[in-house]
Amino acid sequence: MTQDSRDAAMRYRLEKEARERGEESDAGAPASDRIWTREERAAIVEASIDQAIRRGDFDDLPGAGKPIPGLGTTHDPDWWIRRKIERERLTGLGPPALTLRTEFAELEQRLDALRAERDVRDYLEDFNRRVIEARRQLLGGPPVVTPTVDVDECVRAWGERRDAATRRSAAEAGEPARKPRWRFLRGTWTRGD
Repeated sequence: MTQDSRDAAMRYRLEKEARERGEESDAGAPASDRIWTREERAAIVEASIDQAIRRGDFDDLPGAGKPIPGLGTTHDPDWWIRRKIERERLTGLGPPALTLRTEFAELEQRLDALRAERDVRDYLEDFNRRVIEARRQLLGGPPVVTPTVDVDECVRAWGERRDAATRRSAAEAGEPARKPRWRFLRGTWTRGD
């Protein structure tokens, strides 16, 4: 029995019940022209869902048995673009507000990949410049909520992470830890590793 014949059978049963209750006004009209009551529509929908469950139409759907991603988090009007970027692992695309948020979340990893303090300072100054420029944008889009960073504080934290990684790798290799060398360059004290 096909789905159409099952629906037709359900509609016939509902029409028969309506005639038995004395609702003869729509009895002569074809089923497609009949105006269904809320209860009748609900019964048809429930019957269709039950039939689909018996046929197995809802088995092995993607995401079955998994929690709905993002449920219970704060409302983000740009959820759809963020999900698309995450799902397809796109980088450098999207409005500046979203790309800067992503970059800010990965800031420590990006800084740790740099080797010289001058490179870290240049990167952080460029990041702050792009955040300020995005705040001035007149193109529309989501608001820029990414904060600017304190360059000196981030450089200090980068140096501490780098020293800790050096000590850790030296301890794993069984070598004594080296003290970092400092030098005065262009009016500031910098590490001269």
